[in-house]
Amino acid sequence: MDAYDNDDQLTGLYTMLEEHLALPFTTEVLGVAVSVDRIDLTDDGRIVAVCKRAGIRQAIGILDLPLPDPAPTGSQWIAAYRRWARR
Repeated sequence: MDAYDNDDQLTGLYTMLEEHLALPFTTEVLGVAVSVDRIDLTDDGRIVAVCKRAGIRQAIGILDLPLPDPAPTGSQWIAAYRRWARR
């Protein structure tokens, strides 16, 4: 796919995450175990992980999301997004 601008590149990375990241997976956020149920692309152009704990959902930026060890299948796309976002 051709990606001519930042929006195209962001959409491409989101699509790869959506297609290849194995969900759900469990990780820890601020010392609390959460389940990452899905990912989303926000209106302000961020990719977020929608985390769930005890029936409560919270979106956490993929850039800030700690990954478990071992990382879930497809997490290389999170690494790619992090590299892209740092440029």
